[in-house]
Amino acid sequence: MKTIQGPGLFLAQYLGDEPPFDRLDTLADWAASIGFVGLQIPTWDARAFDLAHAAQSRSYCEDYAGRLAEKGLSVSELSTHLQGQLVAVHPAYDEMFDGFADASVRGNPAARARWAAEQVQQCLRASQNLGLSTMATFSGALAWPFFYPWPQRPSGLIDEAFSELARRWKPILQVAEECGVDCAFEIHPGEDLHDGVTFERFLDATGNHARVQMLYDPSHFVLQQLDYLAFLDHYHEFVKAFHVKDAEFQPSGKSGVYGGYQSWVDRPGRFRSLGDGEIDFGSIFSRLAQYDFPGWAVLEWECALKDAEQGALEGAQLIQDQIIRVAARAFDDFAGADTDAERNRRILGIRREPR
Repeated sequence: MKTIQGPGLFLAQYLGDEPPFDRLDTLADWAASIGFVGLQIPTWDARAFDLAHAAQSRSYCEDYAGRLAEKGLSVSELSTHLQGQLVAVHPAYDEMFDGFADASVRGNPAARARWAAEQVQQCLRASQNLGLSTMATFSGALAWPFFYPWPQRPSGLIDEAFSELARRWKPILQVAEECGVDCAFEIHPGEDLHDGVTFERFLDATGNHARVQMLYDPSHFVLQQLDYLAFLDHYHEFVKAFHVKDAEFQPSGKSGVYGGYQSWVDRPGRFRSLGDGEIDFGSIFSRLAQYDFPGWAVLEWECALKDAEQGALEGAQLIQDQIIRVAARAFDDFAGADTDAERNRRILGIRREPR
């Protein structure tokens, strides 16, 4: 069994305009000072990472990793959540998602999708240059507006959506294979890959491509009322990245899973700072240890109530407390004995019949 690495911190929600959050070096110092040992890097923010340079230069990546190592930090994964989202966008979301893209491709969905695919490919090459084996990302979505079957969907609509999604990702997955880096798709509402069934659809559409893997974030399962522990029993072999994020679900007589178009603080299902929600992290960490999860436990802070800095401070300690240093031997080894076939037969009352 493997001991999970961590605690790590996803920097996306912490980069900002005020010190120490406005520069990687000072943000990294702050993260290390409160107990983090890993950083998941958002590659769309130039304050955190020069993606184009990293894709081309191993020396840039070695220097980058070295600067963090001096602070006691490692890169857990690189993230292309925003770029992955733009690989596939339904027209209903074009204007809202345009802000994620480079200004040169806004208003041009085809150019935006090409730009996004190139960004993800650059991240795979940068991951290889950093010696990483996993990239965190989103799948994008063509079918999401049709998640509820009313009006009745035309026959074959969802199959066509997943075929097209796979067509767009296959060239990226080929680069992933060349780089030896898995694409860990976060299972997330708003993405076409938002539960186990849709993950299986995509996996099948890509011909069971070996680089199609998962980022597991139980908070999104609470909001969907999906069993997040049983999910690990089904899909643990695909889980290559882990966001440690809390949530709660409190339905009322007025609103349920769909949330009534309310703000986050008023929705029945809402994200909470780590430790403030209802997720059983003890059972999650136990399952991940049992199933030999090879990666990092990375805090993603999103909460409608608590301050982000308090959430990070408390979250680092909670993750540290939950990480199981796996046993090097069985607890009852002291009572064991060497294998002796004849002895085992005697214990079982099995006698060799004369020939």
